[in-house]
Amino acid sequence: MPDVAVVGFAQAPNVRETPGTTNGVEMLVPIFAEVFAATGLSKRDIGFWCSGSSDYLAGRAFSFIAAVDAIGAFPPIHESHVEMDAAWALYEAWLKIRMGEVDTALVYGFGKSSAGTLRRVLALQLDPYVVAPLWPDSVSIAGIQARLGLDAGLWSEKDLAEVAARSRADAVANPAAQRSGTPDVAELLDAPYVADPLRAHDIAPVTDGASVIVLASAERAKDLTERPAILTGIEHRVDSPVLGARDLTRSPSTEAAAAALDLDGVEVAELHSPFTHQELILRSALGLGDGVRITPSGGALTGNPMFAAGLARVGEAAQRILSGEARKTLAHATSGPALQQNLVATMEAM
Repeated sequence: MPDVAVVGFAQAPNVRETPGTTNGVEMLVPIFAEVFAATGLSKRDIGFWCSGSSDYLAGRAFSFIAAVDAIGAFPPIHESHVEMDAAWALYEAWLKIRMGEVDTALVYGFGKSSAGTLRRVLALQLDPYVVAPLWPDSVSIAGIQARLGLDAGLWSEKDLAEVAARSRADAVANPAAQRSGTPDVAELLDAPYVADPLRAHDIAPVTDGASVIVLASAERAKDLTERPAILTGIEHRVDSPVLGARDLTRSPSTEAAAAALDLDGVEVAELHSPFTHQELILRSALGLGDGVRITPSGGALTGNPMFAAGLARVGEAAQRILSGEARKTLAHATSGPALQQNLVATMEAM
């Protein structure tokens, strides 16, 4: 089966609210043009299109069909969709190329989180019989997870503040970041709680945004970019949706996905951690040492467009290879409450 490479990546600015529609067209058109310009491709050259979004977030059924307006009515396209983060759409597109059905694919994800009450919308991901009827919001569930780790001595509130401070400092150089800066850890610890023990800096901001990645077979990739980022491995696993049935201070699904991959020599790891304590869980699950640079883009803590942030982690990790900054990188994406579903991918320079 042919190897698959990332040859292009772009993302819309991460903003608190966009005046655009919930189908994401206004965010997608410019970034489609950006990756086409970077790769020299056109719509006619894309063999397969795959997107990730959420009808619950958009507030209407089959919202992804309206997003196809960003592609255009002609020429006819071969298209698919996943009702989750577009990192899983990338997995579907990766399979299409591996199976030899196409040699190029474009993957995109979008989310207008400002369209509703995000914390409440995400409660719809929960077990529909026992948990969802209680309407526990996503931040409160993460607060329970953080408290369990604090009480077990796995991390401290200072550890969480240090993650937030580093993320914002890294995001200064990222034009897509929603919030950045170089806050003092002591200053962050003086902030009030939002959902004890979480403060505002521990929680990803509500964000509108979109991301797009172009994939190509390794043979085709040579003609499209100087340094393709070859996807050397991609795995995803899922933990129980029953929150009380698992140890929330660990991420067994991330551990299982990582065990199926070769992580030796990883220089940069882009982790999809919408809460500061979740970065600590993921670093442990992946076995990342001090020599690995963690989420240099600033990550979800500085801009978290729902259903696009995971794909952006793959794009940011690939960009380090495309630019020549690294030779081997790792990307992680998550979906569901308290790190329920996790995807891990590794990339290397050709």
